Amino acid sequence: MDDKTRCHWPGQDPLYVAYHDEEWGVPEYDPRALWEKLVLDGFQAGLSWITILRKREALREAFAGFDPDKVARFSETDIERLMNNPGIIRSRAKIVSAIDSARITLDLREKGISFTDLIWQAQDHQPIHNHFEDRTEVPAETATSRELAKLLKSHGYKFCGPVIVYAFMQAVGMVNDHLVTCFRHGELIAADAKAS
Repeated sequence: MDDKTRCHWPGQDPLYVAYHDEEWGVPEYDPRALWEKLVLDGFQAGLSWITILRKREALREAFAGFDPDKVARFSETDIERLMNNPGIIRSRAKIVSAIDSARITLDLREKGISFTDLIWQAQDHQPIHNHFEDRTEVPAETATSRELAKLLKSHGYKFCGPVIVYAFMQAVGMVNDHLVTCFRHGELIAADAKAS
């Protein structure tokens, strides 16, 4: 390990540290990648994020690279195939939800609503940089995550309550919740300033 100061949560696990340093909190605007993260956060419900990270490649393979066009065509045969895949989270409800989610995403796209706009309109397409000094200050949900969860549910998405949605918002950089003592906090603010 290096001597960089980080948030407490990745600990020493190299996979978790890489996720913290390279992905978490980085603004994501690609609709496919955003959809993948929402599905993965749904799979996380009741589990730890490191469990999802360890199974992410198997999940990507099982779900056709999280291409909603392909996942939307999954059949009952595919559901059974996934239920028999020991490399992924074998929850029928979560698997069915992911397939339904792909179909909803395509329906919205056909109506002219991109998944990126659906997600980011919640805060005018701009990341919010919080300035938390202690992990106890970081909320589990916010008014914005409650509104976004309500919006997603109104379209038929599942496994997207306000706590899951806030974790998603953190993951895709809608909010920068790295603690101010973490080296990534300032880096993300600088990157945002440069981009605008």
